[in-house]
Amino acid sequence: MTEADVVAHVAAALDCGDGGWIVTPNVDILRQARRYPHAQALVARASLVLADGMPLVWASRLAARRGHGPRLPERVAGSDLIWSLSAMAARDGRSIYLLGGAPGVNGGLSVPERAAEVLATRHPGLRLAGADSPPYGFDSTAGGIADAIAPVKAAKPDLVFVGLGFPRQERLIAQLVGELPGSWFIGCGASIAFVAGEVRRAPIWMRRAGLEWLHRLATEPRRLFTRYLIHDLPHATHLLTTALMGSTSPR
Repeated sequence: MTEADVVAHVAAALDCGDGGWIVTPNVDILRQARRYPHAQALVARASLVLADGMPLVWASRLAARRGHGPRLPERVAGSDLIWSLSAMAARDGRSIYLLGGAPGVNGGLSVPERAAEVLATRHPGLRLAGADSPPYGFDSTAGGIADAIAPVKAAKPDLVFVGLGFPRQERLIAQLVGELPGSWFIGCGASIAFVAGEVRRAPIWMRRAGLEWLHRLATEPRRLFTRYLIHDLPHATHLLTTALMGSTSPR
């Protein structure tokens, strides 16, 4: 699916009263899903699984040349969907809820609250159902999870963007989908922070060239060095090699 296809699909589903769940795997999520059964199970539960990573798109195109699977038309990133789905929500009178991001400092707005203001300014008429920054470690206890879920259930939003990182955001979404069957949930990682201006996103040319990971590594080297260079780079290399050689079962 293209990004436009996704927006049209979600809009049509909402018109019919049907909810859903979007997961956007990048190389790191793919690596975890291949290695850990619990991560694979979370991805498998989603209504739409979209490639948020150019290596996945390139691998699909290499494999398609050899007759193995479909050719993915484009990268569909959660960091783009938060804008395009919010535009659709404003157009159709739908509401959004932002969950995840750093709390406010000295009484200031939290990251999700700032992101909500940005989206509302960009898309006049957008209905904001809520914006919440759960405390650190909230999902380590049943009470903390219940406290995070309760305001979302009460707000009954049409779209919920959950930015907690994989698989934490997916585990929370898994508990919410049964409570709000008419809502759409999108695990969007750092997207809320991008919208709020808390973290600077890579320029468009780097995104198109598949180099957004390099920009993020330069921005947050301590946090991302091991993930990107030790874990993800070898997996991406293996993925592309197996696609080129015609294997359909990259490890």
